[in-house]
Amino acid sequence: MYDLLIKNARLHPMQQDAAVSPARTLAVNAGRIAALGVPDDAPAREIFDAENRVVLPGFVDCHTHALYAGDRAAEHGMRLAGASYADIAKAGGGIVTTVDAVRTASEPLLVTQTLPRLRALQSEGVTTIEIKSGYGLDTDNELKMLRAIRALRRHLDMDIVPTFLGAHSVPRGRERSEYLVEVIGEMLPAVAQEGLAEAADIFVEDIGFTVDDLRALSVEVKKHGLKLRAHTDQLSRLGATAAAAELGALSCDHLEYSSEEDVAAMARYGTVAVLLPGAFYFLRENRKPPVALLRQHGVPMAVATDLNPGSSPLVSLLAALHLAVHLFDLTQEEALLGVTRNAAYALGRADKIGSLAPGLHADFCVWDIPAPEFLVYQLGGIRPAAVFFKGKHT
Repeated sequence: MYDLLIKNARLHPMQQDAAVSPARTLAVNAGRIAALGVPDDAPAREIFDAENRVVLPGFVDCHTHALYAGDRAAEHGMRLAGASYADIAKAGGGIVTTVDAVRTASEPLLVTQTLPRLRALQSEGVTTIEIKSGYGLDTDNELKMLRAIRALRRHLDMDIVPTFLGAHSVPRGRERSEYLVEVIGEMLPAVAQEGLAEAADIFVEDIGFTVDDLRALSVEVKKHGLKLRAHTDQLSRLGATAAAAELGALSCDHLEYSSEEDVAAMARYGTVAVLLPGAFYFLRENRKPPVALLRQHGVPMAVATDLNPGSSPLVSLLAALHLAVHLFDLTQEEALLGVTRNAAYALGRADKIGSLAPGLHADFCVWDIPAPEFLVYQLGGIRPAAVFFKGKHT
């Protein structure tokens, strides 16, 4: 007796490709996929007739800064007038503007302001979202952010994966090296002690942190049993991508300035490339990530919103899918794998989510569309007909 049987479905497991499975049924027990291709009349406590509609794994948004207070709409006008991301940061705007807003916000207010963004993503079929800290930039406020991220789980049928990003920017009035000591020696142990994050991230850039900082952080991250991720090569090439891959990073994210040497290192060490077309679009960049090289070297490519108030106020993973093929030249199949299987790999969770396979969480959506590629084709106005999270029809 199964807990749930989905029948008459066009199942797309999203394991090696986006092809439809010959199986037409999916069985669920105890919140996990029990089997594909069981008989239509298999006994089940609940039966859902998909009516020949497409069934896909729940989407995974594997890189966001979705928890914040306030907005940065004023900077948008500056950018439209020609200011760059770096120009705005050097003029005292950018991340520090959001830091001020987060520091004055209470934990409940952060939760309240973030929930509408997550519900919008959830309405498009996102069942797992990663959220980074990084707008506190001191121990108390980074912990406040991560506790707020944890609190969000109580409000949503959605998995929320927390990432510690204390090394996001250097706070005003602080020296980079001195601040990094606080990140590594004070923040990171406190985060680990409370179990507030699964991974630690770092923004390696001229306006952020150095490759040596990445190496120092990596040592301590491993000591505390966390995973490593890294923002690399977004605005310039400093050698961080190859270094992060060698250090065992789950993913390197952005990658606009990455070289073939960097891509080869990612392939060698099994690092996922997370592509963020929303930031590329919003910042009006013109240098694209080396997608052809990533494809050539067999590096898995994930796609995410990079939802944040300054450089990617994109509250739609479906829009990110569309942008990924039009701006970065991904194929439709690559983009779809980028928000399912490969996004799960970027989080170190491919054994739990991202595909339709026995043993994985029963997170999937029913779509009334001709084929999965329709989600990449149409920009806006699409919602799943049904969403299942851990086997529960939400």
